[in-house]
Amino acid sequence: MKKLLFIVSLFIGLTTYLFPQNLNGRFTSAVYSFERFDTVNNSNTYARTYQMLYLTFGKDNVSLKSYLNLEGDVSQSQTYDPRLRFYNLYVDVKNLFDVMYVKLGRQPLFSGIGGGVFDGMTLGFKYAGFDVNGYYGGNVPAYQKLNFTDDLSNDFVAGGKVNYYPDKNTRLALKYFNQSFKTTSYTTTRLSPDLETNPNYIIDNNSEQYQYLTAEASYDEAKTFRVDTKLDYDLNFGMISKYEVLGRYQEIENLGIDAYYNFRQPKIRYNSIFSVFDFQNSQEIEIGADYLIDKTYKVIGKFGNVIYSDESSQRVSLGVSTPWGTLMGRKTFGYAGELNSVSAYTARSFCEGLLTPSLSLAYTNYKLSSDDDSNDMITALLGLNYRPWRTLSFDAQGQFLNNKIYKNDFRLLLKLNFWFNVNFQKI
Repeated sequence: MKKLLFIVSLFIGLTTYLFPQNLNGRFTSAVYSFERFDTVNNSNTYARTYQMLYLTFGKDNVSLKSYLNLEGDVSQSQTYDPRLRFYNLYVDVKNLFDVMYVKLGRQPLFSGIGGGVFDGMTLGFKYAGFDVNGYYGGNVPAYQKLNFTDDLSNDFVAGGKVNYYPDKNTRLALKYFNQSFKTTSYTTTRLSPDLETNPNYIIDNNSEQYQYLTAEASYDEAKTFRVDTKLDYDLNFGMISKYEVLGRYQEIENLGIDAYYNFRQPKIRYNSIFSVFDFQNSQEIEIGADYLIDKTYKVIGKFGNVIYSDESSQRVSLGVSTPWGTLMGRKTFGYAGELNSVSAYTARSFCEGLLTPSLSLAYTNYKLSSDDDSNDMITALLGLNYRPWRTLSFDAQGQFLNNKIYKNDFRLLLKLNFWFNVNFQKI
């Protein structure tokens, strides 16, 4: 595996060629404590630490963006600790020649079909209502190691999009997405053609692949009407993978009406063993409404119906949102099982934001069918945010969970956040 030499070279070149005018970001240090049972009567308490850094060097239209995390356990020695993860490390150039933009390095990807990060390049331009780009690169290795794939032809992501804005309310889009995953070869025992045992037979499958074409259309009439539609077509299987429509109407004062529909096939990699199974689609319809009272309280209600090949499942949600918090209830019944839950959340700031306590409670009763025994689950979160300065905050949160698997499970999270923004003099 090769290191991301081109990213490191760009980092060195960028910092030596031009000194940044601006340095900003956020540093987060956290410790998360929990207990894990290795056997029925034997458990160990772990305290994992996370040091996260968001960092941006910038000058004019050029910036170097990074996001990394160093984690380890301070109570129990782990095999792979400490572990350094690089989530982002890329050069971002905007408004190049007033129309182009370029991203090079380990960068985020939002394609609708597949997301995450990849190691490569994005090249695009914006002009006269069009936003067009293309991207290509390697998949990121496990645990976000700073390595580049050693088999780009079988372990890559590629695609692009065309966005068109004919007017301020309308967006039309066409996207292409192609992703292959390198499979790991292994040896096993097989019989040869002459029926002799071969204990070192190599299994080396083809790469597993996704390949989709997506069409989108949106119309947004501010504070009146909005509709979004999307269709994903699976080019490998030659069929519609997903179609969804989301709409909202709020012409009536204080009343909003939502409607949602989707048709979905299971998303399966083309060369995987799961592609040989006879999988079925599902359809989902949901309608809902929210009503604002005295510009302060919002009452929310939704009903959903999921249709499978021979069965269906329904859900009902009711809730209220207030300046002090939210209260929600939900009931699910039918083929997907039976569930009844109620949850409440509240948080208030005091002393001009110096202290913000929060509390979350939830109770759930569920079972897979009407003939099964029911199970109860209780969760609770109690937290406090202390922010003595605008750029510095401390968080403490206790987490409690109780069900038939985790009996009286208590966890603790402590976190520090520090924001910084430094402007340098031009040289």
